[in-house]
Amino acid sequence: MTAAGTTKIKPRERNALIQSLRSGVVPRTGQHLIQVGRANEVHALLGDIDRIAEGGTAARFIIGDYGSGKTFFLNLIRAVAAQRKLVTLHADLNPGRRLASSGGQARGLYTELMRNAGTQAKPEGALAGVVERFVTQAMDEAKKNDTSPSRVIKTRLEDLQELVGGYDFAIVIEKYWRGYDTDDDALKANAVRWLRGEYSTKTEARADLGVRTIVDDDSFYDQLKLLARFVRLAGYKGLLICLDEMVNLYKIAHKGSREANYEQILRIVNDCHQGSAEGIGFLFGGTPDFLTDSRRGLHSYGALASRLTENRFATGGLVDYSGPVLRLDQLTPEDFHVLLENLRHVYASGDSARYLVPDEALDAFMAHCRQQIGDAYFRTPRTTIKAFCDLLSLLEQHPDRDWREVLGHTAVQPEENPDLAPLDDDDDLVSV
Repeated sequence: MTAAGTTKIKPRERNALIQSLRSGVVPRTGQHLIQVGRANEVHALLGDIDRIAEGGTAARFIIGDYGSGKTFFLNLIRAVAAQRKLVTLHADLNPGRRLASSGGQARGLYTELMRNAGTQAKPEGALAGVVERFVTQAMDEAKKNDTSPSRVIKTRLEDLQELVGGYDFAIVIEKYWRGYDTDDDALKANAVRWLRGEYSTKTEARADLGVRTIVDDDSFYDQLKLLARFVRLAGYKGLLICLDEMVNLYKIAHKGSREANYEQILRIVNDCHQGSAEGIGFLFGGTPDFLTDSRRGLHSYGALASRLTENRFATGGLVDYSGPVLRLDQLTPEDFHVLLENLRHVYASGDSARYLVPDEALDAFMAHCRQQIGDAYFRTPRTTIKAFCDLLSLLEQHPDRDWREVLGHTAVQPEENPDLAPLDDDDDLVSV
C-alpha cells in the first residue's frame, strides 16, 4: 500500500504529519498516507466496525512488541471508524487512569475519553457537538409533528432509562436542551461537564442540574454503555473505544488492584461476546507480556485466560484474524521500503517531481540503519522513521547538499523499551 505518485497532499495535513513523525509521536491525522502492510488486520477490524454499526459489539486485544506500531494502528482504525459515522473515544492508560479503582483513577480515564471524543467532522472534543446534534434533530422532529421539543426528547430518551444510570443521563440531556433553547450557556456547559465526568461531588451536580448521581469509579463502564446507546439516538452508527498502553495494568504492583482491573476487562469481554451491550466496541492495545505473562498478565486471571486463548490450529503460517486477540506482525524490510517511499511522497506534498532523494537513497538509508542497529531498524521503526524525516528536512533546507554526504552524518539509535525496567514485587508478597 503506497501513496507514491497518486495523491496530492494538503499543506496542513503534510505539515502535521511531518511534525508528529519528527517528534517521535504517532500522528493523529494522515495515517493513511504512510500506512504499509497489515492489510489482513485492517480488513478484520473493518468487519468489527461494520458489526458495531449494525448494533452489534466487538472487543479486540491488539498485541504487539514495543515500537511495533500498535498506537499507529489504533489511530488508523479510529480514523476509519469516524469515516463510517461512528463516534470514537481514545485514551492511554497510566497510573492515574485505570479501568477500576477506588481513588478516582477510573473516573480520570472516563474524563480523558470524553475529552478525546471524536467524529468525522471533529476528530477531537466532539462530545458537545454530539449532544447538540441530538437536540437539533429533536427540535426538527417536534416542528415537523407540531409538538414540543421537550416531549420528543423525553420520548426518544425513554430507552436509556432501562440502563444503569439512564434516568439521570436523560435529565442531563434535557437540561442541555433547555440551555440551548434559552441561550443559557452556563446550563449547557454544566450538562457537558456532567457528561464528561468532571463533577467531583453529588451536591454540586444536584445544585447545577438537579441530578442525584455523578460519573464515578463505580459507574465508569455503565456510562460508556449509556453513551453508546445515546450516540445512536443522535444519528451516529455506534461507539468505538480505543484504550492504549494497557501494559500499565500489568505494572500495577498490588495484586488485588490489578485483578480488579482485569475483572472489569472480563465484564467488557463478556458483554461484547454475549450481546449484552449495543453498538459498542473496544480495542485494547498492549504488549505480549500484558497478555500472556502467567503471573501478572491477563493470563494470570483464569476467566480471561480461557476467553483469550488463541486458536491452537493457527500454526505453520496460518493466522486466525477472527479471534479476540489480534497480533501485529513486525514489518518486513519490503514493508519498510514502501514506508520510506510514502514518507518521501509526503515530504514532496504528493508531487513526484519534487522528491528530495532518488530511489537509490532509500536502499542506502536502509543499509545505513542496518549497519548501525541491525534488524531493529524495520522491526521497531519509530527511531528510523524519525531519522529519515530528519534527513529529508535537512535536504529540504539545504538543496545544494548531496544526500550521500548528509546520510553519512545521520545517527540512528536503537529503540529503548521502558517496559523492560524491573517491576515492583506484589505488595502482598513482600515480607514485612
